[in-house]
Amino acid sequence: MQDNTLVRSLRMAGAEALLIPTYTPIRVDEQNVSDARVFLGGINVYLDSQVPGWRFIPRLLRSWLDRPAVVSLLSRFSSSTTAADLGQLTVDMLRGPRGPQRAELNELCQFVVRDQQPEVLVLSNALISGVLPALQESGWSGRTVVLIQGDDIFLRDLPQPWQQQALDLIARNCRDVDLFCSHSEWYADQMSGSLQLPRERFCSIPLQVEDCANDWLAVQKPAADNVTIGYFARICPEKGVFRLLDAASRVLPQSNSLRFQIAGYLPGLHKAAFERRLAELQREFGDRLVWLGSPADRAAKFGCLSQFDWLCVPTDYAEPKGLYVLEAALAGVPAIVPAHGAFPERIAALGAGRLFTADSDRELDAALLAAEPRSSLPQLAGLRSRCLERFGMKASGAEVLRTISARTDATMAAET
Repeated sequence: MQDNTLVRSLRMAGAEALLIPTYTPIRVDEQNVSDARVFLGGINVYLDSQVPGWRFIPRLLRSWLDRPAVVSLLSRFSSSTTAADLGQLTVDMLRGPRGPQRAELNELCQFVVRDQQPEVLVLSNALISGVLPALQESGWSGRTVVLIQGDDIFLRDLPQPWQQQALDLIARNCRDVDLFCSHSEWYADQMSGSLQLPRERFCSIPLQVEDCANDWLAVQKPAADNVTIGYFARICPEKGVFRLLDAASRVLPQSNSLRFQIAGYLPGLHKAAFERRLAELQREFGDRLVWLGSPADRAAKFGCLSQFDWLCVPTDYAEPKGLYVLEAALAGVPAIVPAHGAFPERIAALGAGRLFTADSDRELDAALLAAEPRSSLPQLAGLRSRCLERFGMKASGAEVLRTISARTDATMAAET
């Protein structure tokens, strides 16, 4: 979703930008600007690693598995797959032209080098860096940028020896990358250390958000004495939904004014555990704890956010982006989040919100109990405008384009 918004932002800034889907078609709740083709089709890529001899089957007999409709249909069954199961596949992909996905990589290289010939290629993560040696073998001579936006979370869950092999391959593949971009200074520091690459090769760029002025009608939450704490993110342990449910069980008996609403995409992997815990609490607290499901579209998403007084996503891991904090800000909603990862930078940029010590349930509970109705906080009047000034598509797209152009031009000048 963020890559799609980035491409739209770059186009607004005057760049010719193309979004190339890999593995699966993209799913977004905004205008989809991705190319119609899917490269490195997830089904064939997986079978290349798992089925001996699959890669030697003629492309004409297996290319139908790369059709977007087929990939989308079969990818529905991937919700039970975790990083712990994908060590071999991850390493195979990072081996690039020396791995079993050479045929799929060649198709992508032909499209990039022969058909598109861009000045700059931006990879959406370092885990796909196996394409870089393949591009070099195909005659690629442009500039290369790698976005890093959660790579370490996936790598951390890989079992050994795959984890170390993957880190070594990423470092090797990325040694000639011109620029690494993250969405926070904290994550740039983190990944430069993890990849053992010089910090000066990393920079921070803003996230991009689209103005939601025309996407929902409930701009202000109706005045009420109750305080609604909302969760809006993927329903999974690492995002902290179970931690928030546990906190709700502790604070609801202490405050009659608090209400909780939970929303977001619920993958099959966590469905049973989440529904079981939710049912336990709803039997005790009734409609003071409500499951809103996953909004069907962008209008429904912002309609949901606009009903919160505070967003709370108490992630277990150090969040590298925190896009949902910005989306809540567009609806005039401040956030209660842990003081780790990118969150301190988000709260500082917005000038609204609260941080608590990441591993302190006591501080989380205190922050929830201290939450006021949004209507009583005058400092929130300019929250939406501050968010757009810093992270809106027009402003952020121009800043990203300036950063990439300046840094890649400097690299080219140094080489000359």
